[in-house]
Amino acid sequence: MKRTHTTKLGLLSLLLLGGVSLAVAPKDTLVIQQPSDYPTLDPGGVYDTASGQFVENMYETLWSYKGNSLTQMEPTLATKIPAYTNGGKTLVVDLRKNVKFHSGNTLSCADAEYTFRRNLVTNAGESGNWFLSDALLSTSSNANDDKTITWARIAKSVACNNKGQLVFTLPKPDPAFMAKLAFTGQAIVDKNWAIQQGEWDGTEATWKTWVGKDLQPSNISKKPSGTGPYMLVSRDANATLLQAFPGYWGGKVAIQKVMVQKVPELAARQQALLRGDADVVEAGSRANVQEQLRGKPGITVLDGLPTVSATAIFMNENIKNNELLGSGKLDGKGIPATFFNDVNVRRAFAYSFNYDQYIKDVLQGKGLQRSMLLPESFPGYDSKVKKYKYDPAQAKKYFEMAYKGEVWKKGFVINANYRAGSVTSQTAMEILKSNVEALNPKFKLNIRQKQWSDILKDSKEGKEPMVILSWAPDYADADNFMYTFYSSQGYYYPRNNWKDADVDKWLEAARNTVNPATRAQLYSKVAQRAYDQSPYIVVPMGSSMVAFRDNILGATNKTYSSMVSFGPGTLIYGTGTLWKDLSKK
Repeated sequence: MKRTHTTKLGLLSLLLLGGVSLAVAPKDTLVIQQPSDYPTLDPGGVYDTASGQFVENMYETLWSYKGNSLTQMEPTLATKIPAYTNGGKTLVVDLRKNVKFHSGNTLSCADAEYTFRRNLVTNAGESGNWFLSDALLSTSSNANDDKTITWARIAKSVACNNKGQLVFTLPKPDPAFMAKLAFTGQAIVDKNWAIQQGEWDGTEATWKTWVGKDLQPSNISKKPSGTGPYMLVSRDANATLLQAFPGYWGGKVAIQKVMVQKVPELAARQQALLRGDADVVEAGSRANVQEQLRGKPGITVLDGLPTVSATAIFMNENIKNNELLGSGKLDGKGIPATFFNDVNVRRAFAYSFNYDQYIKDVLQGKGLQRSMLLPESFPGYDSKVKKYKYDPAQAKKYFEMAYKGEVWKKGFVINANYRAGSVTSQTAMEILKSNVEALNPKFKLNIRQKQWSDILKDSKEGKEPMVILSWAPDYADADNFMYTFYSSQGYYYPRNNWKDADVDKWLEAARNTVNPATRAQLYSKVAQRAYDQSPYIVVPMGSSMVAFRDNILGATNKTYSSMVSFGPGTLIYGTGTLWKDLSKK
């Protein structure tokens, strides 16, 4: 029986991976099409929604968000939501019994202990482990960068007690810690399987050799083993095939197979959705959905969905990539590495972006120009902070002031990238390009598409001069946006290299108080300073919408969750619902 099942699945894999179109996606199969790749299948290396949509369906965290709530949790691998003790510094977690990993191993406290220690030990830049370390070790750095981190501190922060319970010991209370543990990147991995694949052995004797290790290309990314409802069957450059895990503790799921295909062309994805070859696709901008999909036979469109992501155009003040600098000088043939250091340059670009046009053309009039890089639904958002507007006269003024007139006199050539296949990102960069180049014939802004995994890697290394990136929350707290974008210790700092001592001070104060009013005041001060210094171009955001085949059940406006990676965020695809909760009629 097992052999027969494998043979049928193997045939499906060959058909789909080979690019053979199915007349209609089978009832037990979910077919997804998206334009680009994804970096990893290792929870410890996840820090993007493209990877997250796989990991959140293959692995599981201790608890997760309840429905579409941003504040309420429900247990997943934990048996209940625990309460803090010891003045908010101790959390004791009971784990479910008889839960199996895809490998056949049984979940134990040792797996959870290993998972969090592994994340603390490695804590590479391209992961969400910095905020786990910040909560448990009082530093976002790993042991290579912070010599106060010892094995004893790591081992003490998370350990199994003699009752088989997982115990977290925090140096100080962290009101966001529960939410941090719901992040997909803190999903529990299979310790014995990981060690068998050549990953860290979990011992004090070897921990130092794994500090800072990038987990994205890890061995368990190639051969994952989670407790989730879906397990990996095959993967190549163009498609990934998963099947339902027959030993899943949560019971049988309706969708038995999931195929995620890489299809770069928007028109091809839209036609696949209209034909029924695909169930869900990344469908481009709101305008694309409105014009090509809404009202068409077989298509369901959910509109008015919450958007809890933030998008910005980055202006890197210390570009570490000579290949994209042209001449490397302010001579009209390139730019120096520190071109964006001049606040007048940054202000000029901010005045060059047509925010109203973006709202009209991309968001179809259903958008908001935010005052800061924080969703308006989050406590701490201040709508009264000043916002830039499209003003060519002001843009010209600041370009003429930049570098004592040298920018306006000599011109520049800037090379900017956006995520391949992202219509919204492409349109934003085209708007900026058109307006900047219209100011002065000596201004040149070259834009091009680039694979998502390459953008993530190069921007992390400070190699992108100007790039458009978004942020979806790891956990539902304003700190996750404000610290990420504006702190010199934040995740995005290496991508734009903007630093302000007062902003750093205010952000640290905000994360060390639980008083909402105090935090809101501090975030307003950060936003006001950011308006003055213009480290980013804040791209307007609209309510989200998704389109999928109308035979998909389980995805509605009421079930849609902003914290599920398989939702749009800034992308127009997904259902905002885990695969296990979907079915097809």
